[in-house]
Amino acid sequence: MLDKTGIAKRIAKEVRDGMYINLGIGIPTLVANFIPAHLNVVLQSENGLLGIGPFPKEAEVDADLINAGKQTITMMPGSALFSSADSFAMIRGGHVDLTILGAMEVSENGDIANWKVPGKMVKGMGGAMDLVASAKHIIVAMQHCSRDGASKLLKTCTLPITGIKCVTKIVSDLAVLDILPQGGFKLLERAPGVSVAEIKNATAGKLIVEGEIPEMVL
Repeated sequence: MLDKTGIAKRIAKEVRDGMYINLGIGIPTLVANFIPAHLNVVLQSENGLLGIGPFPKEAEVDADLINAGKQTITMMPGSALFSSADSFAMIRGGHVDLTILGAMEVSENGDIANWKVPGKMVKGMGGAMDLVASAKHIIVAMQHCSRDGASKLLKTCTLPITGIKCVTKIVSDLAVLDILPQGGFKLLERAPGVSVAEIKNATAGKLIVEGEIPEMVL
């Protein structure tokens, strides 16, 4: 089973040279720390940043330099600062190659619910709806089950939907899964020490298992 750092490490292996990437709040922000140094990628933030670097060490912290989740960050050489209006123009214009988001639920059709639990106070949806509507490729970083053991990979989402049929891949604490165009979670890799049977028991939606499923390498 993976912890949050392990999920971020595995997602970093999906990053390709030349990508423009948006990292959502939570686990996705950790991915910035594990992108291989030889790759030339640009991290984008909704609040007006292009060229985000890894999280700062204590001596590097600048309280005025934050990402969309209000975490302090560093900037890479050649980075740019601009208005959030310009940032959303980039997103809505389809210029983001990869978006990495957290989620509360994902359906077997690729629907995502990641912004609201009915009855609980939230500040708002933020940029999530724009991101899921415009990104070319969306990877979700999430826990496979809730704290009470209920599956978060479902046939149909029960929480308010952020986007329809938009998620392409999930990296959870238990597995790596593709969402097929025709629907269904296709199991690609198992987390270290996790069996296929455990993943089946933790997945409420349609799970597709073909052949031997390798253990993921971090």
